Amino acid sequence: MILDQQVVVPAAADRVWEFLMDIPAVSRCVPGVESIERLDDDTFAGMLKVRVGPIGVTLNGKVIVVERDRDHLRSRMDVQAAEKRLNSAVSAHATVTLIARSDSETEVHIHTESSILGKLGEFGQAVMRKKADQIIGEFARNMARELASS
Repeated sequence: MILDQQVVVPAAADRVWEFLMDIPAVSRCVPGVESIERLDDDTFAGMLKVRVGPIGVTLNGKVIVVERDRDHLRSRMDVQAAEKRLNSAVSAHATVTLIARSDSETEVHIHTESSILGKLGEFGQAVMRKKADQIIGEFARNMARELASS
Protein backbone atom coordinates (compact mmCIF):
# COMPACT_ATOMS: atom_id res chain seq x y z
CA MET A 1 0.00 0.00 0.00
CA ILE A 2 1.31 3.45 -0.90
CA LEU A 3 0.30 6.48 1.16
CA ASP A 4 1.12 10.08 0.32
CA GLN A 5 0.26 12.59 3.00
CA GLN A 6 0.96 16.27 3.44
CA VAL A 7 0.55 18.57 6.41
CA VAL A 8 1.52 22.18 7.03
CA VAL A 9 3.28 23.00 10.30
CA PRO A 10 3.48 26.58 11.62
CA ALA A 11 7.27 26.59 12.14
CA ALA A 12 10.43 27.28 10.13
CA ALA A 13 11.82 24.34 8.12
CA ASP A 14 15.09 24.25 10.13
CA ARG A 15 13.14 23.97 13.36
CA VAL A 16 10.87 21.26 11.97
CA TRP A 17 13.93 19.35 10.69
CA GLU A 18 15.65 19.43 14.09
CA PHE A 19 12.45 18.27 15.76
CA LEU A 20 11.90 15.41 13.30
CA MET A 21 15.45 14.14 13.80
CA ASP A 22 14.74 13.76 17.55
CA ILE A 23 12.87 10.45 17.34
CA PRO A 24 11.88 10.32 21.05
CA ALA A 25 10.39 13.85 20.76
CA VAL A 26 8.56 12.89 17.56
CA SER A 27 7.22 9.72 19.16
CA ARG A 28 5.49 11.80 21.85
CA CYS A 29 3.42 13.37 19.06
CA VAL A 30 2.34 10.08 17.45
CA PRO A 31 -1.01 8.96 18.85
CA GLY A 32 -0.82 5.54 20.45
CA VAL A 33 2.93 5.37 21.07
CA GLU A 34 3.31 3.78 24.49
CA SER A 35 7.10 3.48 24.62
CA ILE A 36 10.27 4.31 22.71
CA GLU A 37 13.81 3.20 23.49
CA ARG A 38 17.03 4.27 21.75
CA LEU A 39 19.07 1.23 20.73
CA ASP A 40 21.72 3.30 18.92
CA ASP A 41 21.89 6.64 17.08
CA ASP A 42 19.64 5.45 14.27
CA THR A 43 17.64 2.54 15.73
CA PHE A 44 14.72 2.71 18.14
CA ALA A 45 12.42 0.07 19.60
CA GLY A 46 8.89 0.91 20.58
CA MET A 47 5.29 -0.05 21.12
CA LEU A 48 2.20 1.46 19.48
CA LYS A 49 -1.40 0.78 20.58
CA VAL A 50 -4.21 1.74 18.22
CA ARG A 51 -7.69 0.66 17.24
CA VAL A 52 -8.15 -0.51 13.68
CA GLY A 53 -11.82 -0.94 13.01
CA PRO A 54 -13.23 -2.92 15.94
CA ILE A 55 -9.88 -4.41 17.00
CA GLY A 56 -7.30 -3.08 19.45
CA VAL A 57 -3.81 -3.56 18.06
CA THR A 58 -0.47 -3.55 19.90
CA LEU A 59 2.49 -3.31 17.54
CA ASN A 60 6.00 -3.93 18.86
CA GLY A 61 8.86 -3.10 16.56
CA LYS A 62 11.77 -1.02 15.40
CA VAL A 63 12.27 2.24 13.58
CA ILE A 64 15.58 2.67 11.75
CA VAL A 65 16.60 6.06 10.37
CA VAL A 66 18.36 5.06 7.14
CA GLU A 67 18.82 8.52 5.61
CA ARG A 68 19.28 12.03 7.02
CA ASP A 69 19.82 14.49 4.17
CA ARG A 70 19.97 17.89 5.88
CA ASP A 71 20.82 19.74 2.65
CA HIS A 72 17.62 18.55 0.95
CA LEU A 73 15.54 18.36 4.16
CA ARG A 74 14.75 14.71 3.47
CA SER A 75 14.90 11.66 5.71
CA ARG A 76 13.97 8.05 5.28
CA MET A 77 12.92 5.57 7.94
CA ASP A 78 12.22 1.87 7.87
CA VAL A 79 9.68 0.36 10.26
CA GLN A 80 9.28 -3.31 11.14
CA ALA A 81 6.59 -4.26 13.66
CA ALA A 82 4.56 -7.27 14.72
CA GLU A 83 1.24 -7.87 16.44
CA LYS A 84 1.64 -11.32 17.97
CA ARG A 85 -1.93 -11.78 19.19
CA LEU A 86 -3.28 -11.28 15.65
CA ASN A 87 -0.32 -12.98 13.96
CA SER A 88 0.25 -9.83 11.90
CA ALA A 89 3.25 -7.84 10.73
CA VAL A 90 3.81 -4.37 9.31
CA SER A 91 6.76 -3.35 7.18
CA ALA A 92 7.05 0.25 5.98
CA HIS A 93 9.50 2.60 4.31
CA ALA A 94 8.68 6.26 4.91
CA THR A 95 10.32 9.25 3.25
CA VAL A 96 9.76 12.65 4.83
CA THR A 97 10.52 15.79 2.83
CA LEU A 98 10.21 19.34 4.13
CA ILE A 99 9.44 22.36 1.99
CA ALA A 100 9.71 25.83 3.49
CA ARG A 101 6.62 27.88 2.57
CA SER A 102 7.81 30.90 4.54
CA ASP A 103 9.97 31.72 7.57
CA SER A 104 7.18 30.45 9.81
CA GLU A 105 5.48 27.68 7.82
CA THR A 106 6.69 24.31 6.50
CA GLU A 107 5.05 21.66 4.36
CA VAL A 108 5.76 18.15 5.57
CA HIS A 109 5.40 15.51 2.85
CA ILE A 110 5.27 11.87 3.94
CA HIS A 111 5.51 9.11 1.34
CA THR A 112 5.03 5.63 2.78
CA GLU A 113 5.25 2.26 1.10
CA SER A 114 3.92 -0.39 3.42
CA SER A 115 3.07 -4.05 3.55
CA ILE A 116 0.57 -5.34 6.10
CA LEU A 117 0.36 -9.08 6.59
CA GLY A 118 -1.89 -11.36 8.62
CA LYS A 119 -5.22 -10.42 10.20
CA LEU A 120 -4.44 -6.68 9.94
CA GLY A 121 -3.98 -7.04 6.20
CA GLU A 122 -7.52 -8.39 5.92
CA PHE A 123 -8.98 -4.98 6.79
CA GLY A 124 -8.22 -3.71 3.32
CA GLN A 125 -6.63 -0.54 2.04
CA ALA A 126 -9.61 1.75 2.64
CA VAL A 127 -9.68 1.04 6.39
CA MET A 128 -5.89 1.21 6.73
CA ARG A 129 -5.67 4.42 4.67
CA LYS A 130 -8.34 6.07 6.83
CA LYS A 131 -6.50 5.06 10.01
CA ALA A 132 -3.16 6.31 8.65
CA ASP A 133 -4.70 9.66 7.66
CA GLN A 134 -6.24 9.98 11.13
CA ILE A 135 -2.89 9.26 12.84
CA ILE A 136 -0.99 11.68 10.57
CA GLY A 137 -3.57 14.43 11.16
CA GLU A 138 -3.35 14.06 14.93
CA PHE A 139 0.46 13.81 14.73
CA ALA A 140 0.59 17.11 12.78
CA ARG A 141 -1.60 18.87 15.35
CA ASN A 142 0.52 17.51 18.21
CA MET A 143 3.76 18.49 16.46
CA ALA A 144 2.48 22.02 15.77
CA ARG A 145 1.52 22.37 19.43
CA GLU A 146 4.91 21.02 20.56
CA LEU A 147 6.85 23.37 18.25
CA ALA A 148 4.74 26.35 19.34
CA SER A 149 5.45 25.68 23.03
CA SER A 150 9.22 25.24 22.70
